[in-house]
Amino acid sequence: MSQLLLDRLLDGTLNDAETGEPLTVPVRKVAIGTGLAAEAGALIAPLGLGRQLAVVMDPDTRAAMGDAVVAALGSHHHVDVLMLGPHPHPDMEVVDKVRAASEEAHGLIAVGSGSINDIAKHAAHLAGKPYAVFGTALSMNGYTSASAAITEKGLKKSLASTAPKGVFLDLDVLAAAPKRLIAAGFGDSICRCTAQTDWLMSHFIRGTRYRDIPFVLQQEEEEALMADPGRLVAGDRAAIALLARMLVLSGFGMTLAGGSYPASQSEHLIAHYIDMRGRNLPLAYHGEHIAVTTVTMARLQERMLGQGSLAIRANADTLSVFTREFGPALGAECWNAFRPKLLDGEGAAALNHRLAADWPVIRQRLAAVSRPAAEVEAALVSVGAPVKPEDLGIPSAFYDEALRNARRIRDRFGMLDLAEAAGELDDFIAGKPARSAADA
Repeated sequence: MSQLLLDRLLDGTLNDAETGEPLTVPVRKVAIGTGLAAEAGALIAPLGLGRQLAVVMDPDTRAAMGDAVVAALGSHHHVDVLMLGPHPHPDMEVVDKVRAASEEAHGLIAVGSGSINDIAKHAAHLAGKPYAVFGTALSMNGYTSASAAITEKGLKKSLASTAPKGVFLDLDVLAAAPKRLIAAGFGDSICRCTAQTDWLMSHFIRGTRYRDIPFVLQQEEEEALMADPGRLVAGDRAAIALLARMLVLSGFGMTLAGGSYPASQSEHLIAHYIDMRGRNLPLAYHGEHIAVTTVTMARLQERMLGQGSLAIRANADTLSVFTREFGPALGAECWNAFRPKLLDGEGAAALNHRLAADWPVIRQRLAAVSRPAAEVEAALVSVGAPVKPEDLGIPSAFYDEALRNARRIRDRFGMLDLAEAAGELDDFIAGKPARSAADA
């Protein structure tokens, strides 16, 4: 059924339940199978990427399938290889280098996963060129999205980018990837529960736009994966295909939502803060950070939804607070990003009026889309994913700092914001019980 959903989404015959109109996505082809590198020329030919291609890879992804992709493309196209260094960081400096190096190319091909895909995607966007991606690991859900996670002026941002014309995921290559990368991909997928809870909460409390379709698309895959996630790291091809479809559909969900909202809320803000501000931390993949932060947010959401009543206060945040926490330049960037969700006294009073009447119903609706923190943690443990900051060598004091400040780097109103406004965030970080849990 889920493969049918994917096929119908690609051919434009899947209708939006909210509007009745056909859903459309810019990606023309998704292939999940085997032997895809050898077929690269035939797969790329109908996508209109042009005859001269720049293929972006790093040493690891070159070994995984990059050389095979280049060899197969060479019979149909003129190919220039853009070799990045090991573990490239997706920031604007690297994006600009790729854009400059691919100036003569008609289109770009990314061979890799998270960072390489985001770098090539955004470079293609800035150059106005098409691109496609051959994925080498199921480490994240950004293959099919029209945004890229890029660090710009020290601030991690989700930037509008060019969606790929084609996404090609070879099950043999994906299964041969390090188990750590597979576990990271599961970590990046399991945050559906915390992201949906945050986004729906913001819809109910702040009136932000919300859509169900991103979650409908991936529901079947999520349930199947959660039934036995350990199959992923055992190399089970059926499980690998499940995760591949779920990550592909999650990316499409972001495109249909007009942004990363259905897959990136408070759990991602914490991870972005760690990425932005962490110094001398051990190497960790994005999905590993998300695994840890999703467990944290599932616990905070349980804490907040366990309260029978809720009252909030206005923000005490000011530009001077941001300057103190982030420094003058980054503080100003973050303050400008944060201000749209600033809650003043009048706004807090209006929300308290709404919460007094509607919180019992809101908490029930949110509980229906969330998952128990213990269930999330157990699933992650079964694939060998990290679940605590110390599992990734993140000092507890720095992680506490990230929990306090992550809500300040973007305008999305999530459970971190609600907990802070309710006076619960500091107590949660300190391990104190919820003040009004007895009211539940």
